[in-house]
Amino acid sequence: MSKYSVRNLLDEVDILRIAASLKQDQKQKGKLGQFLTPASVAELMVGMFSKLDLPQISLLDAGAGVGSLLAAFVANLCQSQKRPTNLDIVAYEIDPFLIGYLHQTLKLCAKECQTAGISLNYEIRDTDFIEDAVRLLQLDNPDNCRFTHAILNPPYLKINAHSKIRDLLRCIGLETSNLYTGFIAATVQLLESRGELVAISPRSFCNGPYFRDFRKMFLEMMALDQIHLFESRQEAFIDDEVLQETIIIHAVKQKPKFDNVTISTSSNADDDFILSNSLAYTEIVIPSDSQQFIHIIPDTLSQQVIEKMANFTCTLKDLELTVSTGRVVDFRAKEYLCLMPDKNTVPLIYPLNFSRGYVEYPKVTKKHQALIYAEQTVSLLVPNEHYVLTKRFSSKEEKKRVVAVVYDANQINCSWVGFENHLNYFHKDGKGLNLTLARGLAAYLNSSLVDAFFRLFNGHTQVNAADLRNLKYPTIAQLMTVGLYITEHFPSQKEIDELVQEELLSMSNQSENNPLIIKTRIDEALQILIELGLPRAQLNERSALTLLALLNLKPSDPWETAASHLIGITPMMEFMAQHYGKTYKPNTRETVRRQTVHQFLDAALIIANPDAPERPVNSPKTVYQIEESALELLRTYGTTEWEKSIRTYLTSVETLKKRYAQERELSRIPIVIEGKLKTLLPGGQNILIEKIINEFAERFTPGGKLIYIGDTDEKFAYFNKVALKDLGVTVDSHGKMPDVIIHHLKNDWLVLIEAVTSHGPINPKRKKELEVIFADIKIPLVMVTTFLSRKAMVEYLAKIAWETDVWVAENSTHLIHFNGEYLLQAYKVDRDSETE
Repeated sequence: MSKYSVRNLLDEVDILRIAASLKQDQKQKGKLGQFLTPASVAELMVGMFSKLDLPQISLLDAGAGVGSLLAAFVANLCQSQKRPTNLDIVAYEIDPFLIGYLHQTLKLCAKECQTAGISLNYEIRDTDFIEDAVRLLQLDNPDNCRFTHAILNPPYLKINAHSKIRDLLRCIGLETSNLYTGFIAATVQLLESRGELVAISPRSFCNGPYFRDFRKMFLEMMALDQIHLFESRQEAFIDDEVLQETIIIHAVKQKPKFDNVTISTSSNADDDFILSNSLAYTEIVIPSDSQQFIHIIPDTLSQQVIEKMANFTCTLKDLELTVSTGRVVDFRAKEYLCLMPDKNTVPLIYPLNFSRGYVEYPKVTKKHQALIYAEQTVSLLVPNEHYVLTKRFSSKEEKKRVVAVVYDANQINCSWVGFENHLNYFHKDGKGLNLTLARGLAAYLNSSLVDAFFRLFNGHTQVNAADLRNLKYPTIAQLMTVGLYITEHFPSQKEIDELVQEELLSMSNQSENNPLIIKTRIDEALQILIELGLPRAQLNERSALTLLALLNLKPSDPWETAASHLIGITPMMEFMAQHYGKTYKPNTRETVRRQTVHQFLDAALIIANPDAPERPVNSPKTVYQIEESALELLRTYGTTEWEKSIRTYLTSVETLKKRYAQERELSRIPIVIEGKLKTLLPGGQNILIEKIINEFAERFTPGGKLIYIGDTDEKFAYFNKVALKDLGVTVDSHGKMPDVIIHHLKNDWLVLIEAVTSHGPINPKRKKELEVIFADIKIPLVMVTTFLSRKAMVEYLAKIAWETDVWVAENSTHLIHFNGEYLLQAYKVDRDSETE
């Protein structure tokens, strides 16, 4: 079966998903905890199954939605060399709105299976999955309803302790507080022996006390094989506001565990730059851990962080310390809040009072800074003594996950203090700490080591008291020693990390296996790229590591030893793995070349093939070398000469950012809209857009009203929202808009135009997508794909949708009609011109 046919299936189902998302009742969506799976995520998930060459496959999709996951599964089978004879699918969905879309998806799947020679039987069950699963598992012979494979994107929803669902889950031996773990547990129990599960879910089940029962059940029945982690919380479900970190797990239903588990990481499902790490199962789930935490360790650097943290063995209980959540929930104490301190009030401390390692109080802010001292508020207060405070909320995208400060009672004259509920506070039996101890503890919590460790095991946006209790700590004596170095001026991050290394870890700063040294060096390289003016897309770990490889600079090497050697892409990646613990999959080389090395070349930071200038850049033997003046500059990093050196360098070699800006201003493409001059970014599709406006529009939509023009650097160069709204359409996302929209006033048509230079034409998927976006339009739609030349058009001819038009700029007087209504039409021949 052709990949093109399978691609059509996935595209059509993703159009159904987009349509459902746009029309779905948001309250109902929230009530059911629904997050529909994008096609790219579904394809990634299906690719994790290991055994699809069975003659008979039975698939369970317990929360099918529009059927994106099962469609990806079918597409994978249809293009496999060895296909099953029979495929049975059971899809559960209780939302009547989505069931209509699910029927369409399964009909499409049936068509593809018929073409591929697979006998497909499917059933949609519009009943509650948990309720039905419990019923099936309680049958006399439940083996009759077992599945070989299960693919799952479960609903994310908290469940009440006294709810029917909670009671049903207890019937199958599970106590849990969130529906997603209930779905996974029930799905696992419905798998046959050696059946496979691939599920995408929040990462939160991997640790913490709330999911201990689920972990115990899951890990007893299933053998983990692979875990895929997304670096960004938003990217997996880009159309939804997802606060949880998301992972994909692949596991097999069997008692024996695999020797190794693969941990892979990408920024999103489309990202082909994938970090991969294979670890012993006993490193993922430590046999002696009664909590059975699942440790997601993406790289060697993370392993080293864990090894360093193993030096600390004390629990808070060992230290006779406690951490609690701030007692003041401000909206419940509204009548006792005061904006500023006054008579008979006590200080009220919020996260916004954190400042440079200590508490700044009071602050002029909209947040209330005081609480009336009264009988009703006494229980919310603690004695005015020394404490360590931490923020309760932070995300992985923030610079620090654990943010701690010292509350120094000597700085505030009062007897009692209130800590707001968005804080945690460390105390000793409800009272304060020794000030030196508080300073040492705050420094430890603020260290890069603790931050890196915390990121490995915390998959949500909260830094709960329970998370802090699960940390291990230095001894009281060690914390006191660190605290002695801290005065009223809290140390910088670099000074904190040096204190942790020297006083708590007793390690040399020159140790290459020191994860703090590695992290610091990567951060330094990243800061250099920022100061050189590289674009945002290159300000990442990949580019920082590429720069270090080009310089042959290991973690403990001084910047002054940076070298200028010849190196290719593969040796760069080997260098990243050997010295920085970052092992990327071999097939990600092209990403380094396209998304980092090319930009380094444009910035004159490196040169290609200095040993053989005649060698083609696309040769597998291509090598790169740091440019000489750039090398001289980088050798001064961290010295007093750096600021002067980079100023000198930037005046002689323009930064990429500055050069691009100058080129844009000098060569931007002018267009006139409603009598006003606008300019577009030069190059790319904008060359074609200028021809659309000045040639196509004048000839084929004379007197038409220009409504929208996209532009590469501005998303939209012109957008008349009012005119579009008057036609019945309100569009929120510019990313889905066509390149040009014109209202043809004479014919009363809305003309949607795509300018094809790098992305594709209006194919069947894009046509349906535009029809969904403009579904509320009051007038007919006309869709036109445009090309600069016939040669450019030929590549896309097979993909252009019927009932659309094509315009080629080099033959601007003619249109090509992909029109299914008029099969033949006579044209008057003009002897002085060519006909299409």
